[in-house]
Amino acid sequence: MKAAEQNREYRRQLYALLDLVNDIYGTEKMVLKAGKLEALPLIRSRNPEQQLLGLQRLVYENPTLQEVPSGDEIPAAIAELEEALADLLARKSLEESIEQKIKAKIEERHEEYMLEIKRQAIRELGGIENSQTLKKYAQTEKMFSVQLSRSALDLLRPSSLEEIVGQEKGVTALVSKLASPHPPHVIIYGPPGVGKTTAARLALEHVKSLKGSAFAPESPFVEVDGTTLRWDPREIANPLIGSVHDPIYQGARRDLIEGGVPEPKLGLVSEAHGGVLFIDEIGEMDLSLQNKLLKVLEDKRVIFDSAYYDPSDPQVPKYIKMLFEKGAPADFVLIGATTRSPEMLSPALRSRCAAVFFEPLTPSEIEQIVLAAAKKLKLAIEPEVATLISRYTNEGRQAVNLLVDAYGRVLYEQQQKGSRRKSCLIKTEVMQEVLQSNRLFPLSQSLGGKGKSIGRVLGLGVYGFLGSVLEIEAVSFPAAVAGKGKLRFNESAGSMARDSVFVAASVLRSLTGLDLGNYDLHLNVVGGGNIDGPSAGAAIFIAILSAVKGVPVNQDCAITGELSLQGHLKPVGGIMEKIYGARLAGLNKVIVPEENKGDIETRFPDMEIIPAGSVHELLPHFFAKSVLPGMLAKEGSNSGRNR
Repeated sequence: MKAAEQNREYRRQLYALLDLVNDIYGTEKMVLKAGKLEALPLIRSRNPEQQLLGLQRLVYENPTLQEVPSGDEIPAAIAELEEALADLLARKSLEESIEQKIKAKIEERHEEYMLEIKRQAIRELGGIENSQTLKKYAQTEKMFSVQLSRSALDLLRPSSLEEIVGQEKGVTALVSKLASPHPPHVIIYGPPGVGKTTAARLALEHVKSLKGSAFAPESPFVEVDGTTLRWDPREIANPLIGSVHDPIYQGARRDLIEGGVPEPKLGLVSEAHGGVLFIDEIGEMDLSLQNKLLKVLEDKRVIFDSAYYDPSDPQVPKYIKMLFEKGAPADFVLIGATTRSPEMLSPALRSRCAAVFFEPLTPSEIEQIVLAAAKKLKLAIEPEVATLISRYTNEGRQAVNLLVDAYGRVLYEQQQKGSRRKSCLIKTEVMQEVLQSNRLFPLSQSLGGKGKSIGRVLGLGVYGFLGSVLEIEAVSFPAAVAGKGKLRFNESAGSMARDSVFVAASVLRSLTGLDLGNYDLHLNVVGGGNIDGPSAGAAIFIAILSAVKGVPVNQDCAITGELSLQGHLKPVGGIMEKIYGARLAGLNKVIVPEENKGDIETRFPDMEIIPAGSVHELLPHFFAKSVLPGMLAKEGSNSGRNR
């Protein structure tokens, strides 16, 4: 009885195991598998030992098993089968999990596969082109086939450093800096149209050929206009420094978007790596962008950052990981150009850059540029044409444009008359018409002369890189009430000029004993010019002295310099520009402070430039020597004179 119950228990366990095997393999697969392993008759037997042997052959996949478990061996054999089936279940569960992942991946790529199949089908059916796309392609291709002749500026632009006119000192300074084994960053200061951009480009090409140059033959020259660069506080785009295109908002490459990988986009500073980054009008750049550029100059690389970057993500490409971890290389020489004066630029930027100054072009240099341009264009011009252009502009670019304008006008007139002549002569009358149509005025009118005038003195001023002559006038009248004279001075001249008037009055009283309180004195800067600084002090003193004493002033000389209360002539800025302005006004004699002797311009050998240190050294150049003793004689109290 006990043996029968034990057999029934074994049979229940075996049936349970058989159901489990059926679940694992499926009924059909299990029957086929059992048939191949010669286990099917054993499994169908009602003898528990035979069923157990059949299950062993099926589970272990071994048809050679012959020993039938019996007695005490049956529980151990069932336990081994249970362990084997547990392994089979674990393997099946893992396989199902892997299959699900594979299925998910297939579904993820399904759209891409379908799109690729669609593209393939389109290509097989004749491509993606249609009548509209083919029409636009033809129109674009036709546009490429149409080309204008080479522009005049391209043709006339200097092709070598020797062709840059009037900037020998500036070009030499620029080339010497770039030729150094450790070239510094440079800012070129100068008026527009004098060749700053061309000089920078040609200087790099010249330095590349020098032995020991820091620049390789393939070093790039990257040019950008500072007025077009704007700082984006959102950091979405920064063409100068570079930016990060996040996968969601800005859109990196398609294959990176799917993995959520941000993509750094390199800027011009990295494009210029190993070469020169030229920024024209660098003074017009946004201050925040200037600060970012200074950071790049110090680090010689651009550091990128993004909240989407995960350094542990295996989907991040190596080059993106390198850009985030090491930064983008940006080791270049900065060359900036500006028409602003140095003090108008950021001090932080100036402190990191060497300065090179390009000078305003002289009339003779403008004439030289015009003649060279006419030669390249194979034009004949009357001798007065170049001189006429030089009176109206001091920019080489504008001078060339005026010549090209006249050239086009002459060709048009010849065509209107039906002339077939290939030669072209630019006459003075045609150039005068071009100047009038461009609404140009002479740079400076002739203010100097050989005559004399009471109370009129020619001073010198500067605005930017251009000097000018200031016509300062003074007239004196007897005061209505002695000791209560009035002083009038045009407000547009500025507060510094007014201070110079009071200094001049004190020096005058110190030298001659005259009290300006006994005079009604009126000073005027003709044209309402603003005097930004004390440099007109000496000129104002001479004008007041002439008006009060009634002694005429020589009109063939101009002066610049600050006057101190002790009567000394103090140094001022812009000496070269002021000398240039005096030359344009027809003056051949200029008085400058003694301490500005080192700034005297040598580009005008026909001009007499005289350093002076005090009032006593000034007076002989403006007044006749015969009247000087009487002018400086001490007086007790004088009544005013009507001048």
